[in-house]
Amino acid sequence: MKRRQFLASTGISVLGAYALSLTTLSQAVQETFEVTYSDEEWQKRLTPPAYRVLRHEGTERPFTSPLLEEHRKGIFECAACALPLFSSDTKFDSHTGWPSFWKPLPKAIVEREDGSLGMQRTEVHCRRCGGHQGHVFNDGPKPTGLRYCINGVSLKFVSGATS
Repeated sequence: MKRRQFLASTGISVLGAYALSLTTLSQAVQETFEVTYSDEEWQKRLTPPAYRVLRHEGTERPFTSPLLEEHRKGIFECAACALPLFSSDTKFDSHTGWPSFWKPLPKAIVEREDGSLGMQRTEVHCRRCGGHQGHVFNDGPKPTGLRYCINGVSLKFVSGATS
């Protein structure tokens, strides 16, 4: 009987997480953005890893992004539409394995609640194209106390650029 209870509760948990992810996906489909392309066009414009993260809310493996070691002055843009999202002045080493920032540029991102994987998080998306960037957490440095944990494949670095 204990095995059946375990299997039943596991099944219910998986179905609940799946239902929550469908809710998040349906929210994304209903939103309208300035830059839009068909799914086929996005696939042609983006690398496979960037497409998976930006268009299907995937996550790159930690410690794989070359942008972790990017320390020059410049701007981090959305890899899908080139909207400036973060200044290098707000980048910091969070030791999490993903590029992290304590503040986005003004009017650069939109946030949405993410209930997938059975936890409550806040997703970060590009305001212009809706591309998934990562998540924001309340464990960052001063002055904001925020940590924008961003997938490197969803960004493009422009050295020397300012906003």
